[in-house]
Amino acid sequence: MGGDDGLEWRERQRRAVRAHAAADARQRATEQGQAAALVARFAAEALRRGLRTERLTAAGYDGRGRYRTRITGWYVDRARSRAVDTEGRFYLLTVPPSLRSRLFGTDVAPAPPPLVVGRGGRDGESVPLATLLNLRLDVGDDWR
Repeated sequence: MGGDDGLEWRERQRRAVRAHAAADARQRATEQGQAAALVARFAAEALRRGLRTERLTAAGYDGRGRYRTRITGWYVDRARSRAVDTEGRFYLLTVPPSLRSRLFGTDVAPAPPPLVVGRGGRDGESVPLATLLNLRLDVGDDWR
C-alpha cells in the first residue's frame, strides 16, 4: 500500500510541475505579445515623426569591434546593443566575433522583446521597455 501512495505523490508532483511550466510559458507568451506591440508602435511612431534611420551594427560578444548588418532602424539604448528596425522588429545586437563577419557583415535575427529590459542582469539595472522606447522617441535624432 505504501508504494501506491508514493506513486500517486510522484504523479501529482509531475502534474504540478507541468502545470507550473505551462502557466509560465503562457505568461511569457503574453508578455512577449505585449512587448512586440510596443515595439511595433515605436517603429510606426518613429517613422511618422521622421526620426533618422541608420544602418545598424552589432558588437562582438568579446566587446571588440562592431560588425555591419543589413538592418536599418534605430538604436534604442545608448550602448547600441538593442534596436528596432523599420518593420517593427526588436534586435539584440551582439554576435560571435569572426573574420568573415568583419569582412562581409553579419546577420542578426530578430529577438522576442522583453517587457522589462535588463531584468535579471548582473548590473541590477532594468527599465520597462515602454519607458525606454518613449525616451528614445522623446529625444529624437539628438539622442547620442
